[in-house]
Amino acid sequence: MKQSVCMLFFACFLATACAQTDLSGLGMDVTEENTPQGLMVGEEAPHFSGVDQYSQEVSLEGMLEEGEVVLIFYRGDWCPVCTRYLKRFQDSLQLIVDAGAQVVAVTPETNNNVQKTIKKADAKFRILSDLDHSIMDAYDVTFRVTDAYNERIKRGKGESIEENNGDEEPFLPVPATYIINQEGEIIYRQFDPNYRNRASIAAMIKALE
Repeated sequence: MKQSVCMLFFACFLATACAQTDLSGLGMDVTEENTPQGLMVGEEAPHFSGVDQYSQEVSLEGMLEEGEVVLIFYRGDWCPVCTRYLKRFQDSLQLIVDAGAQVVAVTPETNNNVQKTIKKADAKFRILSDLDHSIMDAYDVTFRVTDAYNERIKRGKGESIEENNGDEEPFLPVPATYIINQEGEIIYRQFDPNYRNRASIAAMIKALE
């Protein structure tokens, strides 16, 4: 009952936030039927697996055997907000590790472009290329990009979002962050369609205490 009330409250909050924020200006196609809302604190985290930049098999189940997991979604190497955030995150990574957690980032971009992100952000944590959106979909962060925003990225980068992702259509994740405890429960979330707003290290450390 409490969870239903919380979800209803969040849905109302999101509707208000969306009314105040130009989601199309942020690249989100609001004509799509299913606007992502993200998973809620208290929900069971969907299991996932993939191969990281070190060609190592990574699974949520395996990581949870060693401690809590910080799961980050980011848009791509073309996004300076993403690469700056990941760089700051890398600079504070030891604080997360000392709190007993592991980190894995998920992106729709190709492995080749993941390498560009790693170079820009000096990222040492695991990064998974989610080419089929299966992880993004499971955590309800996937949205289709507007044609206008996609064209803007193409002019700046030289290729479209779908080309960057090795995809047929332009999809991105809301750059959300989740913390998952060893029981597989989401204990922290930061979810904001405004890609400029990201989870703070201080908030994550507090959630891990």
